[in-house]
Amino acid sequence: MKDIMDVIMHRRAIRRFETRQINEDTLQDILNAGLYAPSAGGRQSVIFAVCQDKEVNTRLGKIKRSNSHPHMATANNYVSKEQPSIADDPKITNAFYDAPTVITLFAPKNFLFSAEDCAIAAENMMLAADSLGVGSCYIGQGWTAFADPYGQEILRKWKIRTDYYAVMQLLLGYPRENDPHPTPKPRKDGRILRF
Repeated sequence: MKDIMDVIMHRRAIRRFETRQINEDTLQDILNAGLYAPSAGGRQSVIFAVCQDKEVNTRLGKIKRSNSHPHMATANNYVSKEQPSIADDPKITNAFYDAPTVITLFAPKNFLFSAEDCAIAAENMMLAADSLGVGSCYIGQGWTAFADPYGQEILRKWKIRTDYYAVMQLLLGYPRENDPHPTPKPRKDGRILRF
C-alpha cells in the first residue's frame, strides 16, 4: 500500500470503469478497511451488501437514476467535466456507472449517526481501494435504488433487516486504462481558521 498521505492526495471519484471484476483478495482488503472504520459508540452496525451481479447492478442503477432528480449542471456549476456524473450528463442512464462491484451500505433507520457511520466506512474503503489501484465513487441517497418493486424484491432476497435502510452505495472497479486519472482541483484558501 502507498503512504497514507499520498493516497489521500491521489484519490478521486472514478465513474469510468473497466468491465473486469476486481479480484477477491483486493475486495476483502477493501471490505476490511470498512469493517475497521470508526463507528459511533463502537456499535459496528453498518451492513455491507456486496453485489457483483451485472444484471442486478445495472437494474438497480437504472432505478436509482430514474428516482434521482439532481439539479442539472450548468457551465459554471457542475460535478465533474473529466468524469461526468448523472447531474452533469442526462444521457447517463445508470447511476452506478456500470461499476462491476457495487457495495450498498445499510444502517439502522432510527440511529442518530447511521449516515455518519456509513460515510466513515466508505471513506476508509475508498482510501484502501485507491492504494490498491481500484477506482471508487461514493453515491449518496442509497434508498432510491430500492424504491420500486424490483428493489424491494432484492432487499428481501438479500435478507436486509426491515429496521435498516440503504444509506449509500460505493462503486468499485478498475479505472479504464486509457482514461487519465482526474486531476486534483487547487485547494481553496481561507478554509482553515485558527484562533
